[in-house]
Amino acid sequence: EEDEAALEELLGPSPLAPGPGAQGVAIVHPAVKWGPRKSPHTTAELQIAEAVALVDTLQNWTVVDKIILPTRNPNKKFVFGKGNFQVLTEKIKKLPNVTAVFLNVERISSLTKKELEDAWGVQVFDRYTVVLHIFRCNARTKEAKLQIALAEIPLLRSNLKNEASQRDQQRGGSRYIMGSGETFLETQSRVLKERELKIRNALEKLRRKRAVLRTQRRKCEFPMVSVMGYTNCGKTTLIKALTGEAGIQPKDQLFATLDITAHAGYLPSHMAVIYVDTIGFLTDLPHNLVESFSATLEEVAYSDLIVHVRDITHPETILQKATVLSVLRNLNLPSHLLDSMVEVHNKVDLIERYKPAEENALAVSALYGHGLEELKQEIEKKILAVTGKKILTININLEGPQLSWLYKEATVQEVEVMPEEGTARVKVIISSSAFGRYRNLFPSSKISMS
Repeated sequence: EEDEAALEELLGPSPLAPGPGAQGVAIVHPAVKWGPRKSPHTTAELQIAEAVALVDTLQNWTVVDKIILPTRNPNKKFVFGKGNFQVLTEKIKKLPNVTAVFLNVERISSLTKKELEDAWGVQVFDRYTVVLHIFRCNARTKEAKLQIALAEIPLLRSNLKNEASQRDQQRGGSRYIMGSGETFLETQSRVLKERELKIRNALEKLRRKRAVLRTQRRKCEFPMVSVMGYTNCGKTTLIKALTGEAGIQPKDQLFATLDITAHAGYLPSHMAVIYVDTIGFLTDLPHNLVESFSATLEEVAYSDLIVHVRDITHPETILQKATVLSVLRNLNLPSHLLDSMVEVHNKVDLIERYKPAEENALAVSALYGHGLEELKQEIEKKILAVTGKKILTININLEGPQLSWLYKEATVQEVEVMPEEGTARVKVIISSSAFGRYRNLFPSSKISMS
């Protein structure tokens, strides 16, 4: 109960949340026209379209205007050059119903944020704060909420430094709090550090609990398939199609899945597998936001296979693939997982006569079921290779102990009894080690590969 009370305190209302009211948002995209910061795989129009999709995800948030403005260096204090900044300020001030500006950059400092808010007279958000707010609205489990609280710490720390420097300017130097010998900054920093430690400890407890569940799953020997991809690529729809699980409700929005969820399905040989649905990725998703969710993504390292789903109709599908692969590489996954990955080109129903350019990619429509049987066969082939399992048909004597042994040590798929002979043909999925033990115990058994 004490633990629960402490947890509830950590999961209280966020001081960074924009509030429940409606927001009229002007999206401003700083377009880098040249230099090393210009991305070769995208355009300003596509980048602002993704920013619009982010805003559309939030209830009561509407886009009132979209502005693309060139800049040489989006990292400078006012993001744009003096002339462009002046033009932008005048435009924002004339916009009706605008309550916030979404500056489509990864992160702005708390100092820049304050300067821009003073100049424009409205709230200013960057990608970090918008994505964090979407996460906040979509989080369902305690773990997801804790991970968001952890991702807020760098922002709170940055805001604190800004607030402390303002206090110093106003009062003409640092002031100690109530004679305690601690400055305001030191006191608040200590409180923040303690909060971060509590969140990390709570996440560690949940991580240990998940490790126990994972061990139990391993004992059942269910292979695990992690389904990954760029946000809104159709991962959840694909899992629903592969498992036939009616309770899965896919949503056509960014970051609809924040928590890892597991779903049982069957492969062509009737082998049971667990499909794991994971958080989607996004270009320019700040590093410590990904880091906060590393506890969730840790589950991927323990899977037997990764299925990488791509929305092949998206104009930035190549950039999206690069983003996903970059995040996966940064997770320090075992190399065999990255090498055996299955690439799925989803939403092919929207492209006439689609054929993948990549040699080993599989074309599917999760919505209409096209290509799902081929995908299941490919998953089965990879799972058998990586787990060392075999699909065999074994001839057994019904009077002997073979059948009960196989039920205990392997997964029995089918039993075809020949009563007149007192024998049966048994189709099994069996691990290499169990198969070795079977050969030693029953050397005269007839065995054929299925």
